[in-house]
Order: sequence, then structure tokens, then C-alpha cells
Amino acid sequence: MHGSTEREKVRFTSGGTACAAWYYPGTNGGCVIMAGGFAVTKEPGTDRFARPFNEAGFAVLAFDYRHLGESGGRPRQIVRIKEQLADWQAAIDFAARLPGVDPDKLAIWGFSASGGHVFRVAARNPQLAAAIAQTPNADGRAAALNMMRHQKPLAALRLTGRGVLDALGGLAGRPPRLVALDGEPGEVALLTTPDAIGGGRVLDPDGRYADWQQAVAARSALPLGFYRPGRDAVRVRFPLLVVVCDQDTAALAPPSVAAQRRAPRGELVRLPGGHYAPFKEAHEAAVAAELDFLRRHLLGPAETTTETTDTGTDTGTDADTDADTDAADT
Repeated sequence: MHGSTEREKVRFTSGGTACAAWYYPGTNGGCVIMAGGFAVTKEPGTDRFARPFNEAGFAVLAFDYRHLGESGGRPRQIVRIKEQLADWQAAIDFAARLPGVDPDKLAIWGFSASGGHVFRVAARNPQLAAAIAQTPNADGRAAALNMMRHQKPLAALRLTGRGVLDALGGLAGRPPRLVALDGEPGEVALLTTPDAIGGGRVLDPDGRYADWQQAVAARSALPLGFYRPGRDAVRVRFPLLVVVCDQDTAALAPPSVAAQRRAPRGELVRLPGGHYAPFKEAHEAAVAAELDFLRRHLLGPAETTTETTDTGTDTGTDADTDADTDAADT
């Protein structure tokens, strides 16, 4: 059975603020809750995966975090980890009440920074049926150290300085000082790794999403090096799919593979390419692997197709009891 691709705009409340979302009604009772990457709004961040999920019968709820896109919240273009985790919680609670959705068949999906959130959100919500972390930033410290290799020292200092000034200005009620989401080495930008340059063109190749502001408040970058959500994978008790790209220099593959191995029911799909390969040359393989995972874990045997695709899947069951000392979530 196929779902409807006619989506509708819905809103739910998180922390007293309205969050905007696209809701794609489904036909099989399952629902996938989705969010885009760091300061990436719901359309460029989820459309190319939400539609095939919905065409396969799954309902989809794809939302904007507070301060971004069509969601409320002032000031704009702010990323706060604790608020985004709360937005995930509100989205899950909202999805469970949607008509035609079976609350026992909920899954979450995120990529990049939101893929990192998936580990923590999944650990906190044992009622979920499944979770997908696509090219996730599982270890902010490792990613930050790696990014320094692809940035010129003066530009890195300027980014940090702008972040500090922005944070101080925020305390005084001043508007955010914005930095670009990606740029060339030497430019003051959040990401300057080879596979991150031009990420906006990858996510929005046709310029359809003119309202997506590809910039973020500089203060938002300061806590990222302390955020290590992959350590929460050990506490995820339901199936967790981690999709990594072996040439990813923005969100490194090794920390994500380590997180998958910690998860008691972790599964791993390795794809060739860089950070955005699942949106480009590896798109069909990524969609096929994720749909196969969703069918196996959200639907009963009678509803699951028998067709499978070779995606290089590896299942890991190693558990790790590392304590989570994330300074970013205190």
C-alpha cells in the first residue's frame, strides 16, 4: 500500500513556542519523525527522504526546530542543543496522537547534527520502535579537531571570537552575529571541510527553498565541541540504524561506527562518498537501506516486503558503558 504525497502544514508546541512541520499521512500505521541538519530547515533537510518513505506507506512528520524556518522563537537563527532535544520530544509526543498513526510504530530520522541528536533522543524514548542516524555527528570533539585541519588558524580564531562576541551580545539583547554554514578554508564559516563546501547547493540544487537562510548565530558553534551524543547509543534498546559515508570529513565515520557498536541492537550501513553523498550519488542506496530497515522494524512480517538490497549492512552488538559527560547538555 502506498501513502499519500499530499502533505499538510501542522504545528505543535515546544517550550511555549509553535514549531512548524509537514505531515504526510500514511497508510500502514508507521510514522517517521524527521529533522534536518545544523540550521537546515525541514524542506531541504528532509524532502528527498520523506517522500519515498511516504510513498512506501509510512506517515512522516518533518519539523523545523525553534528559531529556524517556519517555527517560532526569537532571536532567529539560534541553535541550542537542549532546546532542540526538547523539540524532538514534543514532536514525538505530537506524532503519537496523529490520526492513523500507531504510537507503537514510531521511528526517528536525522542527519548530520540531527543525526547526533538521534542517539540521545532514542536513549530517552524507549517507547520508540526504531531510529535512523544518517551521517551523524556522533562526537563533537572529534569533529571539531578534524575541522581545524581544514581551516586556517586566523579564520578559526575569528569564528571563535565572533561566537564569544555574539554570546555576550545575546546577553545584552543584541541581534545575532551570523556566520555562513559552509565556506572555503580561510572564510569565517561553520564548515570548511572539502565535502561540506557547497552543501547548500547539494541540499537545494534547484534553488527551490529561497526562504532557507544558510547562516547561523555564531554563538551556536561554541558548545558543539563538547557535545558527544554517540555515547548514548549504549542506552538505545530498540533497533538503531547508523548510515555512514567512508569519506565523510564533516561528521566523521569512525565515531559513528563506534556508536553503532555500542548499541545493543545497532545496525550499520557504510556508503562511499562524503558527508552529503546520501543526497547525491548514494541517494538510492541510502533510501533502499533505510526503507528496508523501517519495514523490518515498524511493520509485522506479513506487511514487510521480501525484496532486499545489498547495502553493505553490518549489525553490531558490542556494548560500551562509557559515562556521558557532555558539557553541552548541562
